[in-house]
Amino acid sequence: MRRRPPAPTPVPFSPTAARSHRAGLGLTPDQVAEGMAAHGVRLLPSHVIGWETGEFRPSEEEFVALARALWCPPAQLMGTAPATLRDFRVARELSQDQAAQRIGVTPRAYEQAELTGKWGGDAGQTYALAHVLGIGLRMLVHVTDRQDELDRCLRQCVDGRWQSQVKPMSRLVPVPRPVLEQTLAELQGEYLVPMHWGSSRSPAEQQPVKPHAQRFWELLARHRTDIPV
Repeated sequence: MRRRPPAPTPVPFSPTAARSHRAGLGLTPDQVAEGMAAHGVRLLPSHVIGWETGEFRPSEEEFVALARALWCPPAQLMGTAPATLRDFRVARELSQDQAAQRIGVTPRAYEQAELTGKWGGDAGQTYALAHVLGIGLRMLVHVTDRQDELDRCLRQCVDGRWQSQVKPMSRLVPVPRPVLEQTLAELQGEYLVPMHWGSSRSPAEQQPVKPHAQRFWELLARHRTDIPV
């Protein structure tokens, strides 16, 4: 007997935000239902009331139609900042197929990325992912489950040759190569301990105390990038 695929987790949704937006527009639940029908989702006004009371939550399609009926960005109905690839995609009112097409990956590959939280795209696809879904660079590393890989690259950059880390880092942080090279060189320069006779400071005193990743993002933020840090 074939197992059914697991039901998708509900979209983050704030009943209070939905109720406030409707009240602010002076709409009744009936009028909201009519507005949603204009966007291809037909349901009873009792559904709108049920969402606002927290009795149940809208599906992804219903959520987007509700946001359109209430004339507000979907993220304002989430009640919290987007925290997953699916959240960012829904906030942009995109289906999985639409997102996959714009990013340049197969629908199956994108679907798996959302299901597993892991991203295997190359540098160009990673740039497209961030651009299409509106994800900042730091959050991008988090939602693609690449923080450990970033930490490893930065440790190797500090302990060895930063030049060898440019290519793997470009898959994680899609910024222009000259910007990435300069940032990695700056990072290594700050952590590099001068080894010469007569040094009066211990290595522990000479090295920055901040974690590598934190300092990397601070240095990168000084440069102009297409995608914000």
